[in-house]
Parts: sequence; structure tokens; C-alpha cells
Amino acid sequence: MKKNLKLILPAVVVVLAILLSGACFVTTQQNEYTIIRQFGAVVKIVDEPGLSMKLPFIQTSSTLPKTEMLYDLAVSDVITSDKKSMVADSFVLWRISDPLKFIQSLSGNIGNAEYRIDTIVYNSLKTVISSMRQEEVISGRDGLLAQRIMDNVGNTFENYGITLLAIETKRIDLPDENKSAVYERMISERDNIAASYVAEGAAEAKQIRNEADKSVSITLSEANAAAERLKAEGEAEYMRILSEVYDTPAEADFYEFMRALDMAEKALGTGGKTLVVSSDSPIAQIFSSVE
Repeated sequence: MKKNLKLILPAVVVVLAILLSGACFVTTQQNEYTIIRQFGAVVKIVDEPGLSMKLPFIQTSSTLPKTEMLYDLAVSDVITSDKKSMVADSFVLWRISDPLKFIQSLSGNIGNAEYRIDTIVYNSLKTVISSMRQEEVISGRDGLLAQRIMDNVGNTFENYGITLLAIETKRIDLPDENKSAVYERMISERDNIAASYVAEGAAEAKQIRNEADKSVSITLSEANAAAERLKAEGEAEYMRILSEVYDTPAEADFYEFMRALDMAEKALGTGGKTLVVSSDSPIAQIFSSVE
């Protein structure tokens, strides 16, 4: 019997030591917080990976996720400022940034946190979209809408030990029953805009043509006036030269004779025509004086 006790006691001691070591040490993973409680109250939070100690049988441990988490909001109807109905489908990226606040405000329960996220983000989504026109909501899907929702939420979640990393809309669209009517209205509006652009272009083109025609008319008028002026100057110069050349009676008579010949040549032309003139015409007088 004594021999058996000697064999059993070391084994019991080893088992007790293992149990005590398991009750004294806590392993914290990279992606989690370890919460150590004593009689239900939080006495220590471990946020670094590795082994930690706790009092066996007196203190207990639990964990909370340290990683980013995704919460998918339910698809919901929203109304824009111009009273247009839209369908929003959004999700939230979040994480626990202050485990102690998270435990104190939400009992350390992920479900409670998701309920708060759903309520606050959904209300913010409705508030922001209700202050925007439908066109602004559609064009804001490139990031402006998400930023306005985040700004509206502000630091609300700090009281819960939560940090919102992003609020994104997977889909924000028109209700199926309204799509056809809205698309037709949008097409009509775009057609009206296009027609106004065409009309403005035609009016501007007409104005440009009128200005061009006016400029051409002015240029032609100025050119004609210049031509008449040059012609008058040329004739005046011609007459001045003639007066200088034929300044004697003999030269004047010769000039009249040459002009009469030119006139007779133009009148007769070619083809054996007969020229009939009156006796008092310059041509008859020239030929009479020659005789």
C-alpha cells in the first residue's frame, strides 16, 4: 500500500501542477484582446500577443476581436430632398479600439455593437440623403456620399470604444417600379439640354455670319470707294497731261482730229460699213477742213 502511495502522489502532484499552470497563464493571440476579470470586474486588458498571468480560480479571462470587422446593413428605402425614392445597400468596416469602453457600454457583446452601428449609421444615411437631390446622390457615389455620412456620424462611436473605418454604399439605385419613368425623364431632360445647346450654337453661328457679312460689305464699300477715288485721280491726271500736251490750237485741233478718227473707227468696225454723219458733227467738220 505504501509502495502504491509513493507512485500515486507524484502523479497527483504533476496533475495539480499542470492544472495550476493552466489556471495561472493566459495566451493572447495577435488578433485579439484578452480581458481578465475578478469577481466580474475587469482588472486587466492585455492587447499584446504572448503569455499573461492571472490568479487561479479567482480571476477569469475572455477575448474580444482586435481585427477589422464588417457589418452589412439591410437594404433600405431612402427619400431625397426632392422627394425621390431610392434604395440603399451599405456596409460598415469597424473595429474595437477601446476594449474597456466597449465592455462598459455594450457589455462586450458584438451583437450589441452591431445593433448600435445599424441604428446610428442608418439614421445618418437617411439624414444625409434627405438633404441631397437625387442627382447629387447619384453623382456622389464616387466617395462624396460616404464622406458626408461619416462626417454626420462624427465621434458618436467613441463612447462605445468603437472606431468606424469606412462606410460604403454597395448599391444606391432607384426602385424597380420607378426606373423606367426616371430614365425617360432623364432622357427628355438631356434632349432638352441638347436642343438648347443646338439653338445657342445656331444663334451664335448666325451672329458670326452677320458680322462676317457686315465686315465683307464694309471692306467692299471701302475698296469701291478707294477704286473710284483712284479712278478720279487717274482721270484728273489724264486730263492734266492732255492739257499740257495739247496746249496750243494746232495741237488741240490734232487731238480733236485723232479723237474723231477713233470714234469713226469704233463706229465702222469691220465689214465694209458706211458711216453717215451730219454736216455739223466734229467728224464732218474735220474732214471738211481737210478738204
